[in-house]
Amino acid sequence: MPVTSDLLRLVPLFNGMTERSFEAIASLASEVEYEAGTELVRQGAPGDTFIICVSGRARVERDGRLLRELGPGDFLGEIALVDGGPRTATVTAVEPIRAFVIQRQGFLDLIDRIPVFRLEVLSALTQRIRATVTDPLG
Repeated sequence: MPVTSDLLRLVPLFNGMTERSFEAIASLASEVEYEAGTELVRQGAPGDTFIICVSGRARVERDGRLLRELGPGDFLGEIALVDGGPRTATVTAVEPIRAFVIQRQGFLDLIDRIPVFRLEVLSALTQRIRATVTDPLG
């Protein structure tokens, strides 16, 4: 089952992108299944994947404390696609999970190949930064 552009449109990083960009991102996604108890990502590890949960549930914990649960339609790691920074939480499958996974290197290659995609990502990141800035002069 391929990832759909409707599912990708839920991701803030991909807001406002062209259909061509959505198709290019979708082509990077691999379907992965995780068994219950499997760590999808570990706090402190380098961020090299973006994961969209299609079915199943996962726990998100930071320093051993439950932050929230993820379910179908939820996602994690979109900023890791851009900066590869360390994971801020550990995510563990509570039940079997089916997910779409995009590797950071493929995403970076896409940014290099399609200049308009690069601009769309920059625009989305700028919008996210503006939404968090409280400086009235910004």
